[in-house]
Amino acid sequence: MSNQDYNPSQERIQIVDRNDVPLTSATRGEMRRQRLIHRAAYILVFNEAGCLFIQKRTMTKDIYPGYWDLAAGGIVLAEESYEDAAARELAEELGVTAGPLQHLFDQYFEDSSNRVWGRVFSCTHNGPFVLQKEEIEHGHFIPLSDIESLHEREPFTPDSMPLLKRIPALRNPKKMSNR
Repeated sequence: MSNQDYNPSQERIQIVDRNDVPLTSATRGEMRRQRLIHRAAYILVFNEAGCLFIQKRTMTKDIYPGYWDLAAGGIVLAEESYEDAAARELAEELGVTAGPLQHLFDQYFEDSSNRVWGRVFSCTHNGPFVLQKEEIEHGHFIPLSDIESLHEREPFTPDSMPLLKRIPALRNPKKMSNR
């Protein structure tokens, strides 16, 4: 399939139950319309100074368009592992191949338009990045202490904000480096 023929709504997505047990697959469009529980990989990208790379989603995204996102990442495809999805998404979105990613934790998130099991990873990379223009408008590193004040002024993806409270190494992000 050429890039011109690519339609993300037709991607086959891994569908899971509330316990993250695989059930079946569905197209991205079916998953969104039926609000099916699916999987996603989230990759927190820190630089060596401990700042987090955040990205502004394009207005063409199927969910949370124009919102800031704390993590690179995306939906796990059918028959794909969380780890493979994380590596694929990091390469696609930021142009980064970071070697093995550090698994931090898994989380379930649900709101009126999204039900997702997420596996959260981290890596250290100082850039530069090659941003995927279809998905990311722009991005930059930000100190963790500045995220809440930016969140007061601009929208962030609701599934990424709980990550801030769950990261045990927030006060010392260098511990999460995987050199």
